[in-house]
Amino acid sequence: MKDYQASFIREAIRCEALSFGEFTLKSGRVSPYFFNAGNFCNGETMSIVGRCYAEAIIDSGLDFDMFFGPAYKGIPLAASAAIALNDVFNTKIPYCFNRKEGKSHGEGGLLAGSPLRGKVLIIDDVMTAGTAACEAIEMITHKAGAEVSGVIIGLDRKESVVKNTPAKEFIEQAYCIPVLNIIDIDDILDFIRSSSDMTTFIKPIMKYRKTFGIAEKDQAEE
Repeated sequence: MKDYQASFIREAIRCEALSFGEFTLKSGRVSPYFFNAGNFCNGETMSIVGRCYAEAIIDSGLDFDMFFGPAYKGIPLAASAAIALNDVFNTKIPYCFNRKEGKSHGEGGLLAGSPLRGKVLIIDDVMTAGTAACEAIEMITHKAGAEVSGVIIGLDRKESVVKNTPAKEFIEQAYCIPVLNIIDIDDILDFIRSSSDMTTFIKPIMKYRKTFGIAEKDQAEE
């Protein structure tokens, strides 16, 4: 596991953006873990998280011209990643975001920030079914006429959505773009395996993955 991945998990657990227990998801599935980027809600945390996104983006070598942060949680993530790229890597990247509802006064419209143009990298928090990413791709390509160079998320839950296909793979195939992530559920499992006070969470997560997930690692239940 890379340093920025471990840093992302540690900070997510510390601020309870990553929690363990029993949670009913939007899909109706009952999950033993939950990720809520809304708990990334102070300057110190956003500085750490923004740097994790920036390092993952630089590590990927992906070519892009600007960021797009889908409303609502993608907005501060795109902003913090842009700040980190500037402060840490001396790379100035503009960003844009959308509103849930169009604005009829002032500048108007659904979009705010830098004009959408060139190659756009979508930044968001978590991927389960991939619905938010698909909506953002359609908005960028069809409404703004820009090009999507890829998607980066904080956490890939690696769950099956269509014919046992993970959302990440489904989007990559449907839109011919890469979908990156800072961490996935396998990284979380690796992390808690090395933390003696968290090993009780392993079995319920592995059981959930057996039911809803697509495993890429041959890991036995512990």
